[in-house]
Formats: sequence, structure tokens, C-alpha cells
Amino acid sequence: MSFVAPAATSVGHVHLRVADLDRAITFYSEVLGFTLNLRYGTQAAFLGAGGYHHHIGLNTWDSLNALPPPKGHTGLYHAAFLYPDRASLARVYRSVLDAGYALTGWADHGVSVALYLDDPDGNGVELYYDRPHAEWPKDADGNLTMMNQRFDLDALLADA
Repeated sequence: MSFVAPAATSVGHVHLRVADLDRAITFYSEVLGFTLNLRYGTQAAFLGAGGYHHHIGLNTWDSLNALPPPKGHTGLYHAAFLYPDRASLARVYRSVLDAGYALTGWADHGVSVALYLDDPDGNGVELYYDRPHAEWPKDADGNLTMMNQRFDLDALLADA
């Protein structure tokens, strides 16, 4: 390997094609809690959290009123949004349920706890929090291990 990304490297934002800009803004702002920072008429919008310029870009440049891509094609599997703690994940889960969205899955990965759903355009969305590094599961040799196990959704909601 000729280049190793610095440890502080992270994904800055995801930019999605959407069919209906207002519908997508409503989902990402009112349901997931991101702030609308900038809007370019009916064509694009940029939303962020914590004062960041944008974690999510939305546009209709090539997708106004379009259908989602069919299953079995390449493309985005999901965009993952990291919430700071379990209580925050519980609150966004309550918001998802209150808005009438259904989960497509949920999992305890050992290092993180995640909820999965689709946005109004069929884009996969993961909402998760990371456990503290000291709690991450390791094998006998000290290597990180992960899992994919269901967890109690009602217990998560109780933390909301």
C-alpha cells in the first residue's frame, strides 16, 4: 500500500440524488434532526449537524420525479449517520417511528448499535452510535471482532 489515510480522516458528507427536494429535506431535517443550512431553489439543499456546513447534500439535477434504482443494481448501499450516544439514537428512533417510517433492520455489531431504514427515495440509511473503544470486542489475540445480532428495540426506546 503506497498511501495510508491519516487517522483523523473521515467521511465529510454524502450527496444524494432525490426525486422530490422538499420531501427529502423534511425527512433529513424533521425526522433525522439535521439542520437545513443552504438551499438552491428547487434543485439542491445542504444539511448539517452541530454547525457543520453540510453532512448531507440533496439534489434533483438528474433525478427530479425519478424512480429509485431497482434492486440488484450497483450504487449506494446506505449512508450511515453517527449519533453521539445511545440516548441520541433512541431519540432519533422515536422520531423515525413517529414519522411513520419502518425499520428495514437493526443490529448490535459489538462496536456499535445500528438501525436501518430507507429514506423517501429508497436510499438506505443507517443510524448508529459507537460504543467506547474500550468496550469494543476483541479476540484472544487482541484483534477487533464484530457481530451482527438483533437487540431489544423496546429497551432502546426506553432510553428516549
